[in-house]
Amino acid sequence: MQEHNPQDIHQIGPSDELKLEIVRRGSGPPLLLMPGEDGLERDAPFLDELAKFYEVIIPSPPGFGRSSRPDWITGPDDIAYMMLDVVDELGLKNVPVVGFSFGGWIAAEMATKDDGFISKLVLVDPYGIKTGKPTEREIQDVWLLSPDEVTALKWHDAAKGKRDFKSMPEDKLTIVARDRETFARFGWEPYLHNPKLKHRLHRIKVPTLLIWGEHDGIVTPKYGEAYRKLIPGARLAVVPQAGHLPHIEQPQAFLTELKRFLD
Repeated sequence: MQEHNPQDIHQIGPSDELKLEIVRRGSGPPLLLMPGEDGLERDAPFLDELAKFYEVIIPSPPGFGRSSRPDWITGPDDIAYMMLDVVDELGLKNVPVVGFSFGGWIAAEMATKDDGFISKLVLVDPYGIKTGKPTEREIQDVWLLSPDEVTALKWHDAAKGKRDFKSMPEDKLTIVARDRETFARFGWEPYLHNPKLKHRLHRIKVPTLLIWGEHDGIVTPKYGEAYRKLIPGARLAVVPQAGHLPHIEQPQAFLTELKRFLD
């Protein structure tokens, strides 16, 4: 677990009400990583490998980690504009962007608004769209189902999804609780999608790869294929023996797909 550093907190924009936690790992050319709703990416083994080749920049969205959450930010559409401010303030140009789950949704929203700073875009099991009928469930309801049911859908190997909350210090537990509350706040209504996003994805002109866990039961590879079709020239890579978090369950297979694309 990385120690918190006061220098990781950055004021974004002219108002002092928006302060984001931005962590940097590794050295080399910059890579912008948008973490998922559980924030597991920061301590995952694949990140150590990625940090050998890139300076990985990981901003926690508003309300996640130690980032503030102003009331005017109501969802990923707002977050995307704010993250573009982060890109400007950090002077990022021609950088790869990798987004996971909820962070993949944010990355997709960002790219539809301005992809001029992106060299390549990678979306890993993102939420964000609805292409089926109103009565058709494309995204499993993670708040209606029991925790055990969600775990079974989210992981190919449910044992890998277990977290030892009893041994966590109080400050870490506070962040876990805050992350979950913020995820519900931003994803509740409309449920884990922006009705406008599917009509905007055609604006993404940069090379795009979607990486999907073969056994993702939250958003299935069928959902991933629907996503792919909406982004011009995008490709879909499916990782075997992995659920919603292929980078956690199958880090080597994930890195193989990622490196092949980025290189």
